[in-house]
This record gives sequence, C-alpha cells and structure tokens, in this order.
Amino acid sequence: MSSVKRIIPLLDRVLIQRIKAESKTATGILIPEKAVEKLNEGVVVSVGPGNVTKEGKTIPTGLSEGDRVLLPSYGGSPIKLDSLKDKEYLLYRAEEILAKLQ
Repeated sequence: MSSVKRIIPLLDRVLIQRIKAESKTATGILIPEKAVEKLNEGVVVSVGPGNVTKEGKTIPTGLSEGDRVLLPSYGGSPIKLDSLKDKEYLLYRAEEILAKLQ
C-alpha cells in the first residue's frame, strides 16, 4: 500500500496532488527549475467523509477521488513524508477549493 493511500483526511478535508508544470517547451528547450511556475491545478487523491451538523448528520463534500480542481494561490497544509520526495501533496478544506475542472 502506498504512503498516500494511508492518509485519510478527516471531516471536510481533501488531499490534493499538485500538478507540476512542464519543464520542457514544445520545441524541446529545457526550462530551469527556478523559472517554472507552480500551477494552481491539482488532482484529488482522497476525500474526508464531510462536515457534521449539530444534529449529527454528515454533509458529504462535492468532490471525489480523481477530480481535477483549481487551487487558491495560497493556503493548504503541505504534506511531507520521506516516501513522497518528488511529489507535492496539500491538504485543503473542501470550501477552500475554487472550482472543479471538467
């Protein structure tokens, strides 16, 4: 089982893998790592069960695994594990996600 699949968000939290920008142009020119911008786009890896109301009912989030989403420029909690060296994962509240891309 991969390390990411063991991370289960609580309540309305959503685990997102940020999509990396291309480091190569269409003509094959390599772009330096510092010049590559971070994209504000990601893929949902896992979703918590949702918020709980005062009456105890769970309100599920509108996202599911595999959805492509638009992320805010700032925010989210970075997830750092030794086994996830080359990939960037962030934990957001469902209400912080700007949009679902189709």
